[in-house]
Amino acid sequence: MKKQIVLKKNEEKRLISGHQWIFSNEIEKIHGTPEVGDVVELLRNDGAFLGIGFYNPHSLIAFRLLTRMQEEIDADFFLHRIEQANQLRERIYPQATTYRMVHSESDFLPGLIIDRYNEYCALQISSAGMERATPLICSALETLFHPKAIVARNDANTRSLENLPQENKILLGTPGETIYNEENIHFAIDILKGQKTGFFLDQRENRKALRRYVAKKSVLDCFCNDGGFGLHAAAAGASEALGIDISEATIERAKVNVRLNSLNVNFIVADVFDYLKELLRSQKKFNVIVLDPPSFTKNKRTVATALHGYKQLHTLALQLLTDDGILATACCSHHISEEAFLSTAQIASLKVGRSVRLLELHGAAPDHPVLPAMPETRYLKFAIFAVQ
Repeated sequence: MKKQIVLKKNEEKRLISGHQWIFSNEIEKIHGTPEVGDVVELLRNDGAFLGIGFYNPHSLIAFRLLTRMQEEIDADFFLHRIEQANQLRERIYPQATTYRMVHSESDFLPGLIIDRYNEYCALQISSAGMERATPLICSALETLFHPKAIVARNDANTRSLENLPQENKILLGTPGETIYNEENIHFAIDILKGQKTGFFLDQRENRKALRRYVAKKSVLDCFCNDGGFGLHAAAAGASEALGIDISEATIERAKVNVRLNSLNVNFIVADVFDYLKELLRSQKKFNVIVLDPPSFTKNKRTVATALHGYKQLHTLALQLLTDDGILATACCSHHISEEAFLSTAQIASLKVGRSVRLLELHGAAPDHPVLPAMPETRYLKFAIFAVQ
C-alpha cells in the first residue's frame, strides 16, 4: 500500500499558492504506515495528487514538499536539484568558490543548507527526511565537486523540533582551514568551529554596502563575530574600527583575520549592551555604528520581548552617534517583520531626540534567495540610517 497523506478539505490552498509545508492539524487521514522521514504522497481531500515530500508525525510541520510531480526521490533527484542550485550561484557570483549553494526551501530542498567554502562543503540539516537522505546528498556533492571534505554542522536549535540530535560531524575527508576572499579581504574559515557553517555569508553584500559610509570615520562594530564589518570598514579607509563580541573564541578568530589582512581593527570581549552603556558614561562618540546581533527570537511567542531588545539597542546606539552619523542595523529573525524592525529604530530616535532617515534597506545576499510565497525564507533585514 502506498504511503499517502490526505488533507482536510480546502487545506491545499497555501500549498497551491507556492508554500511548501503542511502542518499536522491540516491532515485528514494517512494511508499506509509512514515513519519519521519517509517519502510520502500528498493528496487533496478528494484524492487528487498534489505532490511528494518528507513526512514527520512528530513535528508541527508534518509534510515538506519536494516535488509537485510523480517522480522518484533518489540519487538522481538530489544530483539534479543540487546541480540546478549551483548553476544559479555561478550566475550570481561567476568566479566565486565560496557561497551558499543550497538555501533550503528556496532551492526546493526543504531542511537542507549547503555552503561551499572553496574545496570544502558544509551541510546544515533541519528535517528528519533530509537527515535520512544525507548519503545521497554527499554522493551528489562528490560527483559535482569532488570536495576534500564534507561536514555536517547540525548544531542548530531548530533540529529539536524534528527530534534530531544537535551535533557536528565529518561526513567525508579531512577538513582543514581555508581562506575566503571577499572584496579582496581574506577570512580564515574553519567549517567545523566557525559561526553557522563557518561564516556569515548572508551579510556579504551588506558588508560591501557599508564601505561607502566609512572613509575617515570612526566605526563601532557591535556583535562583530569574525570581524567582517570592521575589516571592511578599515579597508575602506575608516580612521578607527572597534569590534565588540561576548565570545572570546570569536574575537580570537577576528584577530586572525586582522593579521591576515594587515589592517588596523581593535577588538574587545564584552557584553554589547553593557559596553554601550559604559561608552555612554564616558561620552565616547562614533561616526558609524553597526549592530548585527544574533536572533532575539526563535518563535512568535517572544516577538514582543525581541522588539523591546531592538528598541533598547537602537536607543543606546543612537546616543553614541555623532551628528550626521550612520546607523547600520540588522535583524536575522523571520518572525520580526520588516515594518516592525524599522519601527524600533524610529521609536528609539524619538525617545532620544534624534531623527533617522532610511538610506538603504537590504536582505540576505542573492545566493540566499527568497520565495515570495514563503515569508519564512525572508529572514534577514539590514537597514542603513542617516542620523541627526
